[in-house]
Amino acid sequence: MKLAGIDSSRIDAMVAQLRNAAAKMEAGAGVNLAGAATGAAATTAPQKLDFADALKASLDQVNEVQMSSQELGRKFALGDDKVSLSDVMISMQKANISFQTTVQVRNKLVTAYHDIMSMQI
Repeated sequence: MKLAGIDSSRIDAMVAQLRNAAAKMEAGAGVNLAGAATGAAATTAPQKLDFADALKASLDQVNEVQMSSQELGRKFALGDDKVSLSDVMISMQKANISFQTTVQVRNKLVTAYHDIMSMQI
């Protein structure tokens, strides 16, 4: 079945990729997408997720995406036959989206900080 130029198998593949990424992010919390405890976390006490560690891991992941995108662009510019223009453009868009998401999260954190600081006790 074709929907607006993208067939349903590609959409299913993208959804699976998003679920996979979400599962990786929630692995530190010991919870899967359905909210049920996973194997090792079910038998032991739940691990506490440190906010600083989660933030650093997220920033490291954004940096990794940026670096891999830059490397693909460099390979394409040098004429590597294994790298196509579409791969480079997709990689650059993924890097841009991850960076913009990080900026938006930062903006929300700053706004929340200012809101908390301006509260009267």
